[in-house]
Amino acid sequence: MTTIGGKKREKIDRLAELAARDEERGVSLWQDAFRRLRRNPAAIIGAVILTVFVLVALIGPFLVPYGPTDTMGIRDGVIKPGVIPGSSSEHWFGYDHQGRDVFSRMIVGARQTLLVGVVATLIGLAVGVLIGGVAGAAAGLGGRWGRWVDSTLMRFIDMLLALPSLLLAVSIAALLGPSLTTVMIAVGMVSVPVFARLLRGSMIAQSNSDYVLAATSLGVRKSKIALAHVLPNSLAPVIVQATLTLATAIIEAAALSFLGLGNPDSATPEWGVMLADAQQYLGIRPELAIYPAVAIIITALGFTLLGESMREALDPKLRK
Repeated sequence: MTTIGGKKREKIDRLAELAARDEERGVSLWQDAFRRLRRNPAAIIGAVILTVFVLVALIGPFLVPYGPTDTMGIRDGVIKPGVIPGSSSEHWFGYDHQGRDVFSRMIVGARQTLLVGVVATLIGLAVGVLIGGVAGAAAGLGGRWGRWVDSTLMRFIDMLLALPSLLLAVSIAALLGPSLTTVMIAVGMVSVPVFARLLRGSMIAQSNSDYVLAATSLGVRKSKIALAHVLPNSLAPVIVQATLTLATAIIEAAALSFLGLGNPDSATPEWGVMLADAQQYLGIRPELAIYPAVAIIITALGFTLLGESMREALDPKLRK
C-alpha cells in the first residue's frame, strides 16, 4: 500500500513542477503548449476522437432512428426464447435482449457516459482544488502554523492515495447505495487526492517565484497573493490532470455499473449498464458486450492521448 501511494505521489509531484519552471522563461505556457500540440499526431488523434464523442453525445439523441426504450422486437415478435436477431439494414447493431434497438441505445448512452465522466471529474476537481489550495497556500505562505495545517491535510490525502482507486470507489458506492448520483460521487472522490496533491505541489513551487517575493516585500497580504497570483498560476498541471481523469472516470463509472452499483434502471442507456446486461447473452449475441466495450475503450483512449500529449507539451525537459 505504501509503495503504491509513494509512486502516485512521485508522479503527481513531478507534474506539479512543470508550470512553475516555465514562468522563468518569459514564454506563455499555453501558447507554447498549443504550438507543440498542433505538431503531435497523438494529440490530434485524441482531439478528433473526443470531438466525435462530444458531438454524438450532444446531438446524437435527436437523430436516432428509434427510441432507446422502445421494445419493438418483443412487440413485433422478432425476439424469441434463445434467439436475438443481429444487425440488419433497419437495425444496424441489431436488438438487445428486450427487443430494443442497440444502435439507438449506444448513441443515447454516449450522453449519459459523458455526463457521468464530466460531473465526476468536476466533483473531484472542486474538492481537490479546495483541499490542495488550502494546503499549498498554508505550506508556501503560512509559516509554522501553515506547515501544521499542510501536514494534517496531506496525511489524509496520502491515506486516500495509498488505497487502490477502484477499491475506494466500490467502497463509497456500496456505502451510498446503487444510483447514478452514487457513481458520480464515488468516482469523483477517487480523484480528489490526485488533484489536491498536484495543486498543493504546484502552489509550493510558485510560492518560491520572484513575483511572490516582490509582492510580499510590497506588503501585499498573503491571502491576496495566494488567491490572486499563486493559485491562478498553479492551475495548468491541474487542468492537464483533469483531461486524464476524464478517461479514468469513464472506465471506473463503467466498472461500477458493471458490478451493479450504478443506475439500477437498465432502461436508461449507459455503456456500463449495457455491458453488464450483455453478460448473460454472450453465447447468443456477443456483440451486445462488444459494442459498449469498444466505445468505452475508444473514448478513454481519446482522453488519454490528449491528456498525455498535454502533459508532454508542458514538460520543460522536452522543449528546445
